[in-house]
Amino acid sequence: MRTLKLPKAAPLLDIASYARGGARTADRFTPAQVEHIRLTVNRAPEVMVKVLSKGSSDLKAVGRHFDCIGRQGNLALEDEDGHPLQGRIGEELIDDWDLDIDALRPQVNLTALPTRKPMKLIHKLVFSMPPGTPPQKVLAAVRNFAREEFHGRHRYAMVLHTDELHPHVHLVLRALSNECVRLNIRKATLRHWRAQFAQHLRSLGVAANATERAVRGESRKAMKDGIYRASLRGASTHMRERVEAVASELARGGVRPEAGKRTLTETRAVIESGWHAVATRLAQQGDHRLAADISRLAEAMDRPLTDREWIARGLLAQVRAKQWEARTL
Repeated sequence: MRTLKLPKAAPLLDIASYARGGARTADRFTPAQVEHIRLTVNRAPEVMVKVLSKGSSDLKAVGRHFDCIGRQGNLALEDEDGHPLQGRIGEELIDDWDLDIDALRPQVNLTALPTRKPMKLIHKLVFSMPPGTPPQKVLAAVRNFAREEFHGRHRYAMVLHTDELHPHVHLVLRALSNECVRLNIRKATLRHWRAQFAQHLRSLGVAANATERAVRGESRKAMKDGIYRASLRGASTHMRERVEAVASELARGGVRPEAGKRTLTETRAVIESGWHAVATRLAQQGDHRLAADISRLAEAMDRPLTDREWIARGLLAQVRAKQWEARTL
């Protein structure tokens, strides 16, 4: 069994390299780079591609996931050839994709080195867009993306969910290819997939972008999926404990410094410097309007905050709102 090693792809919009300058400053931006810059500056909706890792190595968990995303048979999944898969098809797909055989491969391969974690049988991917995006176009973009990336090499199935504000598609991908090459997903893989998903959306007339958070001036990390869903229900013990801890610190006079604050500040300085370098180069290319927009973007970025500082800001805002309400009664 071989493992597919994907090339290390650099971001299309590599702001940090522009901040460093050097020989690259003489280069002109390509049309694709200019378009990416324009989408970022205009705050085009950002695509999301997420990997759900839990329950990807156990046959029973895999079967439950198929049935769960199919809403226990109420939603039809779509296979790689566009055929509908109706009903509770978890066990059927496990058999059809030979996942039970994949689960046995490490045990019968006597030359394989022992691993701490069982190898994944599937990759559970989620492709999402902000509220208001046409759901059928999200599905069509994922369908086109999957056809280019995986068709004929990996088995996969997908389903569209519209029961939340963000239209999203669950795509289940067999980790082992038809040629027994295992796909390992790295950060560069996700970066490439986000860019391709955004491109397919734009080809369907949907404004979409794929830029890293730091480049957009955002410092708040995305929540893990389980924590996010629990917080929506008001049932996240993780978030409740963090909020209580920050509230206690505020009551004692302020939030204690965090180790990651220095890294956030240094990263923001590099990003701002990079954006100013981009504006200079675009002005040299004659695109003065976009250069001016970039300068305004860099200057308008809020100071970076740690997760605890974000929580503290939210708590203080609630206190001020209650104080204002009390004064106006």
